[in-house]
Amino acid sequence: MEKPFYITTPLYYVNDNPHLGHAYTTVLADTIARYRRIAGESVFLLTGTDEHGQKVAEAASARGLTPKQHCDIYVKNFKNFWQMLQIQYDYFIRTTDKEHISAVKKALQILWEAGEIYQSEYSGWYCTPCERFWTEKDLVGGLCPDCKRPVKELTEKNYFFRMSKHQEWLIEHIKANPEFIQPESRRNEILGFLRQPLNDLCISRPKDRLSWGIELPFDKDFVCYVWFDALLNYITAIGWPEQMGKFEYHWPADVHLMAKDIVTTHAVYWPTMLHALGIEPPKTVFSHGWWMVEEVKMGKSMGNAVPISKLIDLLGCDALRYFLIRDSVISNDSQFSYESMFRRINTDLANDLGNLASRVLGLIQQNFEGVIPVPRAATSEETALKEVALKAAESIREDIWEFRLSRGLEAVNNLVCETNRYLERTAPWSLAKQGEYERLATVLYNAAEALRVTSILFWPVMPDSCDEIRRRLGIEKKAIELDNAFEWGILPSNRKIVVGQPLFPRIDEKAMMEKIEGKEPALPETETTEGLIDIGHFAKIKLALGRVLDCSNAPNADKLLLLKVDLGTEIRQIVAGIAPWYKPEELIGRTIVIVINLAPAKIRGYESQGMLLAAGTGDCVRVLTIDGELPPGTSIR
Repeated sequence: MEKPFYITTPLYYVNDNPHLGHAYTTVLADTIARYRRIAGESVFLLTGTDEHGQKVAEAASARGLTPKQHCDIYVKNFKNFWQMLQIQYDYFIRTTDKEHISAVKKALQILWEAGEIYQSEYSGWYCTPCERFWTEKDLVGGLCPDCKRPVKELTEKNYFFRMSKHQEWLIEHIKANPEFIQPESRRNEILGFLRQPLNDLCISRPKDRLSWGIELPFDKDFVCYVWFDALLNYITAIGWPEQMGKFEYHWPADVHLMAKDIVTTHAVYWPTMLHALGIEPPKTVFSHGWWMVEEVKMGKSMGNAVPISKLIDLLGCDALRYFLIRDSVISNDSQFSYESMFRRINTDLANDLGNLASRVLGLIQQNFEGVIPVPRAATSEETALKEVALKAAESIREDIWEFRLSRGLEAVNNLVCETNRYLERTAPWSLAKQGEYERLATVLYNAAEALRVTSILFWPVMPDSCDEIRRRLGIEKKAIELDNAFEWGILPSNRKIVVGQPLFPRIDEKAMMEKIEGKEPALPETETTEGLIDIGHFAKIKLALGRVLDCSNAPNADKLLLLKVDLGTEIRQIVAGIAPWYKPEELIGRTIVIVINLAPAKIRGYESQGMLLAAGTGDCVRVLTIDGELPPGTSIR
């Protein structure tokens, strides 16, 4: 039996309700899982909650609850939120599950007996919110380097995992398996981290300081460190060690998906723990960027977390899911603003997709009594539309599998826009007036066929809306198959369609903000002055670092250079008119600044997939670079 595609989210900490950052990771995982499922793969999606540790104990105490009572409330909330977001997980694990607790104790006992765990006294700076010890050199201005909050000095006996023993193995594994840590920028960060000696990992807390945790099987006075406990969920959820047949069927995980702030725990702690247990590491640890609000990471502690339930109530589940996937480049940080969210939904969904559905279905209703017509001979117009549809399907199959979700959706957007342009060029309303019904039947059938393909390619992102498109096209409800997007002309004719209400009503931004402000404080607005632009407009421009891999003169264009630029997760061609000031070899190897969210443009016949930044006086032009080295794909803040 073929191994399922095993994808995981991190376990979410239950000290508060989930916000948009949690939703992003979970929607990403669900979307990837859905694409794999419609491609015919068996899939296992795991999510769950991390329920032990000091923060949970303190949050429960503040509410007058036991830790378990507190956890039970928030687990229910998480499950409700995931249901609202249409998350189709296969298993939801809790670290308070008795099977997980038993398995963690088994792992600890194995490591203790193998000499992989020892007891020692330790002095360090402890951050309560992060539940981590730091050395003096780790601190930033005397504060925790992660959350920037005060730490306190602690000296106590604890148990340690010999993580340093596995350092060389881990380095060699990362170097031999480029896909293990993705994107490449994170891989480079971890290899840089491993250039310094790796400390052993403190894996316990004394009960007299913290009792809410899994008791060590070899010392009843200590509980297990929350991270060591939580990471083991990825194997305990699939049966280790009691159901080894089930475990071996699923393991190794194909993708551990998480935000970049916990990549070290997953790319260093976790694989060394597995190596000590004699278990092979996961295939890929993929860390995505953060959602930022005015250049600050979104989070409850920062006071800028965006509420999920409110957005779903106001926008609908599918529109929110679409925005999260389409408006982010998975390897980079993404800027959140209500303005950009409303604009994305209005432009892509209300104007383009929603308008296309209304146009096509309305014209079929008006001219063919609501029945999909039988097409006649295709012209070059139909052939060109078919090619765009096939290209979109191919892009989905390639880009989603390579974690380029936004780019894949962009290709489907292009199909929607091209279908609208097809209707403008063929003018079915004019054909109807002129009585050219054979040609009209062909045009409307092919536009409806493009809508069918779109409903497949967008389905993993917007399942409810795409199911509704198919229902309106008269397609009987059955399992969606990605392969059907590669076939053209399979939409059944003579099926009754339904016009229905607009799929995505246009958002009135002012009215929507009033609703949001009535229930939740709006994000602060930036004052504008005549002659200045609002910071929200500037935030639409996405800048990132790119490393020039190759550069050559453009044939028959004296002023142009053709650059191949590495952006971390992809390589793009940039066309720049800087040949009078640079020889190609002068740019190879340089790290430059690129505008990455421009539509591709043709310059003297050469496609440019972005724009480099340069400064000039007329007599002299210099390309913008950076002071020092940062990995390709790093966003400019």
